[in-house]
Amino acid sequence: MILCAGNNEHFDFAQPIGVGLIQSAIRLTRYILEQKPSFVFFVGTAGSYGRYKPFDLVLSYSAANVELSLLQNQSYTPIQNTIHAKHHYNVSRGTNYPFETVNSSNYITTDFQLSHSFNEKNIALENMEFFSVIQVANTFDLPCLGLFVVTNYCNENAHRDFVSNHAKAKELITLHVEKNMKI
Repeated sequence: MILCAGNNEHFDFAQPIGVGLIQSAIRLTRYILEQKPSFVFFVGTAGSYGRYKPFDLVLSYSAANVELSLLQNQSYTPIQNTIHAKHHYNVSRGTNYPFETVNSSNYITTDFQLSHSFNEKNIALENMEFFSVIQVANTFDLPCLGLFVVTNYCNENAHRDFVSNHAKAKELITLHVEKNMKI
């Protein structure tokens, strides 16, 4: 099962699950119960905390749900906020894309100084849905993987750069999936 967020991030080959942590968890659970897939492959865009530049392609099977207040020592959480897919879905070995941890939150980071704190925690990218995708896939014991194209840095220009780079990022996702997934 190939998934995407939806709204303005649609692909002909992917089912939209909604934007953010809650919509994506609910819709993905419904899809899994109805369609009983053998794997979950999420494709989408991401902001970079500085390690990657726009239009880089990155794979992931791990995600975090770290809020900015945690980085500023203004909060704590009693739950596990970093997870890994129990089972990995293998992509073509010819990709040579790096694997990184993706942070998910319902908010977009715009303070580049705080972005460095994510890198120090070995978290490289930001995507609003991926933590939920892994959590749901693990609940149903399904292999899971994510493919992300960087659209912007997580800084004061994040939204402007996302909008400017979004169309090209979607093209790159489509090219990768068509080449490596044989759709």
